[in-house]
Amino acid sequence: MDADRASLTRARSRSAIILAIAPLAIVTFLVGIPLVTLVTVGASLDTGDPTRILTSASTWRILGYTIAQAILSTVLSITLAVPAAYALQRLRWPGRRTWLAILTVPFVLPTVVVGLAFRELLPFAGTTAAIIVAHVFFNVGLATRVIGGVWAQLDPRFIDVAQSLGSSPLRTFATVTWPFLRPAVFAAAALVFLFTFTSFGVVLIVGDPAWPTIEVEIYRLAVQTLDLSAAATLAIVQLVIVVGALAWSAALQRRTTHERIVTETPVRYRPRSMIDYATIAVTVLLVIAISLPLLTLIIGSIRVGDRFGWDFYAEVFAPSDLTTRATPAWEALATSARYAAIATMISVTLGMLGAIAVSMLQRSASWVDTAITTPLGVSAVSLGLGLLLFSIYGPVDLRGSWLLVPLGQALVAMPIVIRVVLPVLRSIDPRLRDVAATLGAGPVRAWLTVDGPLALRAGAVAAGLSAAVSLGEFGATAFLVRADTPTVPVQIVRLLGRPGEANLGQALALSVILVLVTALIIGLAERARPARGGGW
Repeated sequence: MDADRASLTRARSRSAIILAIAPLAIVTFLVGIPLVTLVTVGASLDTGDPTRILTSASTWRILGYTIAQAILSTVLSITLAVPAAYALQRLRWPGRRTWLAILTVPFVLPTVVVGLAFRELLPFAGTTAAIIVAHVFFNVGLATRVIGGVWAQLDPRFIDVAQSLGSSPLRTFATVTWPFLRPAVFAAAALVFLFTFTSFGVVLIVGDPAWPTIEVEIYRLAVQTLDLSAAATLAIVQLVIVVGALAWSAALQRRTTHERIVTETPVRYRPRSMIDYATIAVTVLLVIAISLPLLTLIIGSIRVGDRFGWDFYAEVFAPSDLTTRATPAWEALATSARYAAIATMISVTLGMLGAIAVSMLQRSASWVDTAITTPLGVSAVSLGLGLLLFSIYGPVDLRGSWLLVPLGQALVAMPIVIRVVLPVLRSIDPRLRDVAATLGAGPVRAWLTVDGPLALRAGAVAAGLSAAVSLGEFGATAFLVRADTPTVPVQIVRLLGRPGEANLGQALALSVILVLVTALIIGLAERARPARGGGW
C-alpha cells in the first residue's frame, strides 16, 4: 500500500511539473518584459550619461527623502494597525465586520482620488505631513488585515494559561502574543514600506514639488524632460531596493505559521478591560478619520460657489465651454471602462495560470511565487516606463496600440489575482486529488473536478479586484496612454493642472463617480468570495 501511494505521489508530481511549465513560462516572460527592458535597454540609451544620476547630490537627496517618508508612514500605519487588529479580530462587538470593511476600502481606491480628497481636506496640503497622513489612510487597512489575520489564529488557551500563572496583561503580551505576532507585524511593515516607497499619485497631488520622491522624479525625467536614460537609471536603483524589500517580506511571511499554538476557528470574546475598550475607541476614531476625506470629496463635488448643486456632474456628461479640456469627461469614463475590461481579462488569465502553476509545483513554489509576484512591489511607474521603452526599442512596436495600456494595467493587477487565488488552491486537501486519481481521473480531470469550482469562485473575486485596480490605475497608464484617449485618473490630473473652479469641480465629480464604480465592483466581487481558503 505504501509503495503504491509513493508511486502515485511521484507520478502526480511529474504530471504537475509538466502541466505547470507552460503557464509558468508565459507568466514569467510577460512579467519580465518591462523589468528586463529597464535593465538592458534603459541604462544604455544615448539620451544622456546615466552615471551622472548616480553621482548627483540631488539624486541621493531624493532617495533619502523617499526612504524617510516611507519609514515614517510605515511606523505610523503599524502603530495604528496593531490596536485595530486586536479590536477587530480578538473582540466581539457590534458592527465589527462593517468597521473592518470600511477600514480596508481605501486600499483599493484610486491613488489620484485619494490625493485629491486630501488636497481638499488638509490645510497643510503640499507638505511631507500631508503625504504621510494620506499614506496612513491608504495602508492602515492593509496592515490591519495582515496582522489581524494572524492574530485571529492565536489559540486563547495559551493566554489563559499565562494569566492563570500570575502573568500581567503586559507580560502576557510580551511573552506569548508578541513572539507569535512579530513575523506578521514585520511582514505588514515590509508591505506598507513597499507601497509608500513606490507611491506616485498621492505624492504627485499632495506633495511638495520642491521635494519629489523617486517615483515623481522618474515621471518628471521621462515625461517632462524626455531624459529616458536618467529615468531608467533611477528606476533600476528603485528596483534593487524593492527586490530586497520583497525578499525580506517573503522570508517574514514564511515564518507566520505557528502550528502548535494556532486554532482553526477564531475565538473572540466580549470586551472586559479598559485596554479592550481603548482599542475599540481607537478603531472607531480611525474609521471616522478615514471617512472624512471621502466625505470632503463628495461635498466639494456638489459645492458650486456659495450654493450646492449638480452642475459639475452635468459638466461630466454634457460638456460646455466652462472647462478647458481636450477630451470630454464621459469619453474618459468609456475609455477607462474599455481598458479595465481588457486588463481584467489579461490579468485574471495570467494570474490564474500563475497561481495554478505555483500550487502544482508545491515545494519549489517559493521562489516561483516571489518571481511572478514581483510587480506587486515594483512601482507602476517603473512598469509603465519599462513597457514604454520596450514598445520603442523592442522587437514589437506597440506605440499607439490599443493593447499597450491594458497590458500595463494587467501587470499591475496580476499579482493581486495570484494572492487571491493561490491561498484558495493551497487550502484544498491534496488527498482529494489522490482519490480522484485512484478512480481513474487524469491530472487535468482531477484538477477540474477538485480544484476547479473553488478556483472559479476565487477567480471571480480576483476579477473584481483587478477591474477596480485597473480602473483607477495611474502610474503605468500615465506613461502609456495616448493624449487623445485619457483614462479617468489621467483626466483628473489634467483638470487639476488647469485653473478655474469648473475644472476643479469636474475633477471632484469624476473622482466621486470613480469611487462609486470602484465600490460597486468590490461589492459584487465580495459576494463571490469563497468561504474557505485565504485571500489577499
